[in-house]
Amino acid sequence: MRRADRLFQLIQILQRQDGIVTADKLAEEMELSERTIYRYIQDLIANRVPIKGERGVGYMLDKGYDMPPLMFTEEEIDALMLGASWVVNNGDPHIKRAASDILKKVEAVLPADRRSLMQKARQVVPIVESAPEISISMPEVRQAIREQKKARTKYVREDGAASERILYPLLTVFFQNIQLLVCWCELRQSFRNFRMDRFQEFEMLEEGFPANVARDLDVYLKRQRQATEENQT
Repeated sequence: MRRADRLFQLIQILQRQDGIVTADKLAEEMELSERTIYRYIQDLIANRVPIKGERGVGYMLDKGYDMPPLMFTEEEIDALMLGASWVVNNGDPHIKRAASDILKKVEAVLPADRRSLMQKARQVVPIVESAPEISISMPEVRQAIREQKKARTKYVREDGAASERILYPLLTVFFQNIQLLVCWCELRQSFRNFRMDRFQEFEMLEEGFPANVARDLDVYLKRQRQATEENQT
């Protein structure tokens, strides 16, 4: 990794910290010596990056500091290309176009050396050939999740029985060939998972749902993970 990339990586680590971080912790994450960390810190301070702290105590970055945009490292560019390529190959038409547009916008504003890294990236992403068709509007689903709006839906179960429900869309889950929508179901008064391809209708309503539902989802998911871990032991 180039020295400039190391310096930006150091700034990123300091940016995501809530308080002081010691040089040994920085050295451990960056896989460098503490001596190199001290040298990088001094270089950044000399270039007017607002880092506070001292040896033996730790360092922190002023919260108002912003890095120059789009200074991606090689690994970050690889990660961006991998994620966007997966979406382009396996997403719905709207999100595919969005992923393609992201790559074009990023490439257009990157410095020449970073742009060449995007062009040299070579990653093979599998295409899910047997994914069942989704007939509802995925942009509307994503909007309902973002805006925390209720949705009136018509859903067909595996046995062919159809039901109309008011759902609170919270989270999409991607598996190899299916997508799930995690919701709070007013009918069942609990969290439920619904296959996207079994929705016949999905209409976002003007009425929002309480913010605590999203917070309760985090608790629910944590319990699910714990139960899974316990079953595996």
